Amino acid sequence: MGDTTLKQSAYSDLRVAIVHEWLEHYAGSERVVEQLLIMYPQAEMFAIVDFMPQAERMMLKGKPVQTTFIQRLPFARRFFRYYLGLMPIAVEQLDLSGFDLIISSNHAVAKGVITGPDQIHICYVHSPMRYAWDMQAAYLRQSNMERGVRSLYARWLLHHMRNWDVRSAAGVDVFVANSNYIARRIRKVYRRQAQVVYPPVEVRPWKNLPSVRQDYVVVSRMVPYKRIDLVVEAFSRMPDRVLHVVGGGPEREKIAHLATHAPNIILHGRLSDADVENYMCHAKAFVFAAEEDFGITMVEAQACGTPLIVFNRGGARDIVRQNNDIAGPTGIFFSEQSVEAIVAAVEQFEATVPPIDAQLCHTNAQRFSEEAFRQNMFHVVENAMALQNEQ
Repeated sequence: MGDTTLKQSAYSDLRVAIVHEWLEHYAGSERVVEQLLIMYPQAEMFAIVDFMPQAERMMLKGKPVQTTFIQRLPFARRFFRYYLGLMPIAVEQLDLSGFDLIISSNHAVAKGVITGPDQIHICYVHSPMRYAWDMQAAYLRQSNMERGVRSLYARWLLHHMRNWDVRSAAGVDVFVANSNYIARRIRKVYRRQAQVVYPPVEVRPWKNLPSVRQDYVVVSRMVPYKRIDLVVEAFSRMPDRVLHVVGGGPEREKIAHLATHAPNIILHGRLSDADVENYMCHAKAFVFAAEEDFGITMVEAQACGTPLIVFNRGGARDIVRQNNDIAGPTGIFFSEQSVEAIVAAVEQFEATVPPIDAQLCHTNAQRFSEEAFRQNMFHVVENAMALQNEQ
């Protein structure tokens, strides 16, 4: 019997509620919920809304989801995000009085649930509300709301969301961040310390991978902050190096235009998980220029034995092992989001002697496995319960 199985047995009588923001698609934050439900199979699920497609509901283990009044508002299925101003009220109406442990999965309002003094509230933070805090200017710019009446309304709404966000942080007993970068944002916004538990990544067993790797790859949604444009422009200046670009999104037309006269850049669009893994496993390196909260795709590349060439900000700093690490490096950093910095980093990577070891990259990815997540979260809960019993 595994360690996490023993812990499940020990906590089988614990009344647990898991509160997620909204269920729309199976993505990074939903992976966290999936693992929490494995940890606590007796848990009950709560969310602002639940519009998860039937094909993606396996993560819920057949559990019903208790939702809020926003679920029933007009046009909520397509436009529930427009009800952001009502979400604080909605989450406060969830009745969690019958539970011993509440775990909220938060990137907007989930941590605002109301709990009592004898309940433990642990908040796993994917990020404080980006669009309400340090990324407000970028959000307004990308949404075409820098001026005018809509801009005034958005700024007023986000001002009130910030006030509520800080106030509701007082109801959390333990903050858990998905990276050291997010822990710093929690400290900045809420003036609270957070423990770091990396999100779960499916790390498959090591297999025989190609010994010769020739091309580079980037896998990402094509949205502005991912800075795929910089990677593509950088490789357009390196015609002897092939770049595979995997993913789709609103910037695809722009990216395609940048790659028009660069036959060494191949755009693939959205691919199946198996095809994505195949490109990663055959790549010389995974190149990424975004500042991410964590960066699950980077870990997936490492699990394939693929080194990283990434921007030295955000969650990447938790993932990449550097030259001064006793185990050895698993990637190369570049210090600014520019074409010149990416070109220099690729050249530095190719000049690295000895080359970065594929087995070491795969071993590094084990730190972020689903089993590691469960063990670390069990440890957080044990400590919170022990502290409560002492009081």
